[in-house]
Amino acid sequence: MRVFALLVVLLSCLLAAPAPAQARTVTDALGREVTVPDTVRHIICSGSGCLRLATYLQALDMPGMIVGVDDMETRRSRFDSRPYALAHPELKNYPTFGEFRGHDNPELILTLEPQPDVILKTYSSTMGYDPEELQEKTGIPVVAMSYGNLGGLRPHLYATLRMMGDILGRRERAEAVVAFLDATIADLTSRTEDIPAARQPSVFLGGVAFKGPHGFQSTEPAYPPFTFVNARNLAHDPIMSKKELAHSDIAKEKIVAWDPDVLFLDLSTLQMGEEAGGLFELRTDPAYRTLTAVKQGKVYGLLPYNWYTKNYGSILANAYYIGKLLYPERFSDVDPAAQADEIYSFLVGKPVFDQMNERFQGLAYKPVPVN
Repeated sequence: MRVFALLVVLLSCLLAAPAPAQARTVTDALGREVTVPDTVRHIICSGSGCLRLATYLQALDMPGMIVGVDDMETRRSRFDSRPYALAHPELKNYPTFGEFRGHDNPELILTLEPQPDVILKTYSSTMGYDPEELQEKTGIPVVAMSYGNLGGLRPHLYATLRMMGDILGRRERAEAVVAFLDATIADLTSRTEDIPAARQPSVFLGGVAFKGPHGFQSTEPAYPPFTFVNARNLAHDPIMSKKELAHSDIAKEKIVAWDPDVLFLDLSTLQMGEEAGGLFELRTDPAYRTLTAVKQGKVYGLLPYNWYTKNYGSILANAYYIGKLLYPERFSDVDPAAQADEIYSFLVGKPVFDQMNERFQGLAYKPVPVN
C-alpha cells in the first residue's frame, strides 16, 4: 500500500512538471549545426555590431531578453557615435560578460542571472573567443553570424537579420528591417541613377575609423553612400567592395594628384585630439593645403561610418546628406538631419542625430572650417 501511494505521488509530480523545452537546429555562418530552444527568452550578443542588429529587431523592448553586455557598452566616451547605444543608455548598467570584439569570459557568462539561452556572435572567424570552445565551456549554444555590409555582402546581413529574428521570435520585425533598408537604398539610387558620369563630382572620404581613429589618409574604397548616390569615389576598388572589412590607407601623394572636387571628413577622426587626425592635417599639412577643395572650403563633415563596425543607420543618413550636397535638385524634399532622425527612429527607436552631432563639435552635415 505504501509502495502504491509512493508511485501515485511520483506520477503526480511527473504530470505536474513542465514539459521539457523543445529544440531545433540552425546552421550558422560558419556552417555549424547548432541546437537552440524553440522559445528563446534570454540572450547575450558578442562581437562588434551584434547588439546593434539585435536592437534593430527591438530585442531591448522584450523584457529580460538581453541579460548582459560586453565592456564596450559600459564605457563612457564623449565621442560615442553608436545610435543604438545613445538611444538606450540603460545598456551602461547591464552586467558585463567579457571584453569588446568578442573576447568573452566564460566564467562571467556563467554568473549571469538569468542565464542566456543562446549566445549570438559576430566576427567569430576573425577575432574573439572561438564559438565552439565557448559553447563547450558554458554549455550554452553559440550561433555565429555574419555582420555583412550594405554592398556586396548585403545578402549576408539580411540572412543574419532573418536568422536572428527567427531565434528571437521577431520574424516580422526582421522582414520589416530588411524591407526598410531595401526601400531606403532604392530611394537613394532612383534619385541619381540617370546622372551621366560627366556630371558626377569626384569625391574622397578621409578620416575613417578602423579599430580606432585614423588620419585623413584612412578611407573606405567601397563607401556605400557614394555608390548609392552616384558620386565618383576616387578611392573606389570593386574588389574591396566584396570584402567584409573593406578599409584602405591612400598615399597622400595620390590624394593630392587626384585633387577631388569635394572632400568629406569622417568625424570619428576628431578622437585623435586637436593636434592630430584628419581635421588637423587638412588645416596644417602643406600638401593638403594645395587641394582645390581645401582652398574653396568644400570639405564637409559626416557622421562616423565605422564605430564598433559599420553603423548602418548612419550610412543611410550620410547618403542623403551627400546626395543633397552634390545634387540639390534631386534631394530638394530632403532635410538631412530630419531624414537621419527618421532612419534612427525606425532602426533604434529614438531620434539621436542632435545628440551625436553635439559630440562632434556640431560639424556633421555642414562645411568643416579648414581655412
